[in-house]
Amino acid sequence: MLLPIFLLSAAGFTVLTTEFIIVGLLPSIARDLQVTIPQAGLLVTLFAFTVAAFGPFLTAWFARFERRKLFISVLVMFGLANVLATFAPNIWVMAVARLIPALGLPVFWALASETAVDIVGPEYAGRAIARIGFGIVCATVFGIPVGTLISDAFGWRSAFAILAVIAFAKALLLFIYLPRTNLHQHQVSLRSQFKILRSPLMQGHVLLSILVFSGMFTAYTYLADILERLAGFNGTLVGWCLMGFGAVGLLGNSLGGRAVDRHPLIASMVFCLFLIGGMVAVVPAIHSTFGLAAAMGIWGVTQAALFLVSHVRLMKAAPEAPAFAASLNIAGANLGIGLGAMVGGRVIDTLGLGSVGFAAAGFILVSILLAMLLMTFKPRATCTNS
Repeated sequence: MLLPIFLLSAAGFTVLTTEFIIVGLLPSIARDLQVTIPQAGLLVTLFAFTVAAFGPFLTAWFARFERRKLFISVLVMFGLANVLATFAPNIWVMAVARLIPALGLPVFWALASETAVDIVGPEYAGRAIARIGFGIVCATVFGIPVGTLISDAFGWRSAFAILAVIAFAKALLLFIYLPRTNLHQHQVSLRSQFKILRSPLMQGHVLLSILVFSGMFTAYTYLADILERLAGFNGTLVGWCLMGFGAVGLLGNSLGGRAVDRHPLIASMVFCLFLIGGMVAVVPAIHSTFGLAAAMGIWGVTQAALFLVSHVRLMKAAPEAPAFAASLNIAGANLGIGLGAMVGGRVIDTLGLGSVGFAAAGFILVSILLAMLLMTFKPRATCTNS
């Protein structure tokens, strides 16, 4: 039973690395394609907004397809998109290369999560998705920083080329080892899936994901730039810093998986509180080795935990349609990622790079207040219209 989850986790590494690798490559891409950092940051916004706009609809539609073929097709599409990114001559072709995988990410992530929960049962949903999420954390631990190191040594195009090869290799592994699954033959109709959006509680949960991810990516999108310009680190050192940032996320993934099975909203609030502390402390501690390590450590742990907590929180809020609920979280999260990248870019242009942490903390503070409000809702609010 663990082999399918492991394979999906490995595939998830490639899928999420494709989305987030650009965070570490933004300075290089901006220089090579002759655009500003905020303009390059719009590539993050494009990817995120595409996921947000199309994710729930694509997930609801493709939920009826056989999962093995679907997952393999998504990985092949990611491989082709990364090939295009490798040879992109300008920002417009690069934008197309980012648009293509953005259509496949929500389908893969939502349905892989649902498949994992089907295997182990809903009572262990957090831990099952934590195993899938391990691939996401590894994308942060290894994918993004290694991509940055490769970019520094051989150019950012090499990072996308290697990622394309990995995507094709993972598709082959799934073809060979992932069994055909007949799980979830009791498919919920499209109308029934979209009905859960009528619940005020579900609307609140989606808004909570938007706020949390807006806060995280207002600052995280420009973390490599912060380390380069404010700390004075070179590309190699930035890569190692991002490696450490992701490595502590392994702890956050484990803590988040356990905490969310106990109480999703309390888990959200606790991790958000620590996240504020980490993000706000980075710039004041930028010239202190211990202080910067501590601030980035807290930020890394809580950010990884909130990835998982937000995902499981939505699935638990709509047990009658968990894959669609997961896609709503993915949509909300990516809307937040896009908004965060835009807000962070505007803050850099108007207030300076050192202010992005404080702007990010504002989003997170509002999300804590919303989580407190959602705790006053009665549980039956999730099924009043089902």
